Amino acid sequence: MDFESKANASTPTDNIEFAQPTTTRKPLELLRDTEALLRRTTVAKLSPILPPKLSNRFQATSSLADDSFKELAEIDLNTISDFELRPARIFVGLSLVGFGALMILMLLLYLNTLHPKTSTVEQIRQYWYQYIWFVSLGVTGMFILGREAMRPMPKRGK
Repeated sequence: MDFESKANASTPTDNIEFAQPTTTRKPLELLRDTEALLRRTTVAKLSPILPPKLSNRFQATSSLADDSFKELAEIDLNTISDFELRPARIFVGLSLVGFGALMILMLLLYLNTLHPKTSTVEQIRQYWYQYIWFVSLGVTGMFILGREAMRPMPKRGK
């Protein structure tokens, strides 16, 4: 009796080498091409059904987006220093803190106008999920700002 399956027998396999891409594309070029592919098909489908004035503006905006993405694709991400990204990180941190605070304010306004008879504990019990999300956004923004405040500044030459 032969208990060993023939399917388990080892067979030599051919090692297939895959072709390497001839040119490597930068991430911003990939973003530009992907966005353009999606946008151009959308513009082509929507332009005939829009009113003529809106269709012309839609196509003009699409060509402006082409120009903007062409300029962005020329940026070399390796040349951007950490210090040059500091204003963007501060802006993101402030945006998160502001958005979190604004949304908590909107949640409180909503609860006080549409549910005035419920107590604060009942309001938090019912809307705790939204409250936690908005507080978390604010805390995240504070962490980003704190990290930027503790980051060492580059020394200037005399």
